[in-house]
Amino acid sequence: MAEPKQHWESVYQTKRPTEVSWYRPHLEVSLQLIEHAVPSRNARIIDVGAGESTLVDDLLVRGYRDLDALDLSTTALDVARARLGADVSRVNWLCGDVRTFPFPPQQYDLWHDRAVFHFLTDSADRAAYVRQVARAVKPGGHVIVATFGPEGPTKCSGLDVMRYGPEALHDEFGSDFHLVRHHTELHHTPMGSTQQFTYCYCQISKGA
Repeated sequence: MAEPKQHWESVYQTKRPTEVSWYRPHLEVSLQLIEHAVPSRNARIIDVGAGESTLVDDLLVRGYRDLDALDLSTTALDVARARLGADVSRVNWLCGDVRTFPFPPQQYDLWHDRAVFHFLTDSADRAAYVRQVARAVKPGGHVIVATFGPEGPTKCSGLDVMRYGPEALHDEFGSDFHLVRHHTELHHTPMGSTQQFTYCYCQISKGA
């Protein structure tokens, strides 16, 4: 099997943005949760696995000013940068592996991830991810993670995935993450199929 970076570079080099199964013109559920969690437009937000997603575009339109976008694929980030045009400098672009990226401690008011965590099929990788969130997000900060739900696919882009209901997803993060709300979304893919997503919105304990 290809290394993760090689795999995702290949995916983004061979498919247009609208040809990947997770594509949505706008991430409506994510946007609603983010605006609820951090109404201040000065909040520092990171989108993990940002890829070619339009989330940063929509956050800029809504007035958010302190945005980071992280992805393993340079190709995906280049597509997003080109799309933003003159606004490209308003986003801080980060290329790296979320499990090992050197995040400064207590940097973010909100961490967002739609469709990265479910690719972590190894428990050690999931634990590394959770440690990264706990390190990078401020005490009292907000975490929004979306994965395939219990009735979602078992594979995506040629890789095995995990599927979670709200309780199972929250359990991966532990007691320092207070579950504020959860949401189930039926995502209609560009190919005409339907995928179930589970969203969990948590707040980190101020004593974490």
